[in-house]
Amino acid sequence: MAVRVQEADFDVGAELAALRQGDPRIGALASFVGLVRDVSDGAGVSEMTLEHYPGMTEKALAEIVDEASRRWMLIDVLVIHRVGRLLPTDQIVLVAVAGAHRGDVFAACEFIMDYLKTRAPFWKREVTAAGARWVDARESDEVARERWQI
Repeated sequence: MAVRVQEADFDVGAELAALRQGDPRIGALASFVGLVRDVSDGAGVSEMTLEHYPGMTEKALAEIVDEASRRWMLIDVLVIHRVGRLLPTDQIVLVAVAGAHRGDVFAACEFIMDYLKTRAPFWKREVTAAGARWVDARESDEVARERWQI
């Protein structure tokens, strides 16, 4: 299980290959890649900056991954989340989950992403034609996370 917060971009194919590492127990691999869009809430976005508190952020992400590992039978998980200045089409996040069966990895991947959107300590600032603005989690993100409550 690995969590990385970094400014540098990542190679999805290389990361997925490394996660699998030829492990014959792995029968399913699910991944999600989040990208910077050029529109948010109806306004054009020219750039986005993601800020975080080093140490605190990695701990929070590891706790989300640990919770997913308690809920589903997983072999390995990788979460990479970028910080710093990002432009439209840049990759923001990779969540990759490996397991024996597709049901577990699909569910865990979606769970991790839903919790990242609402519980991970990142602060997002978008630049639009009207100026810069800080962005909170959307209500739809909170609704998505709430379905995992037990």
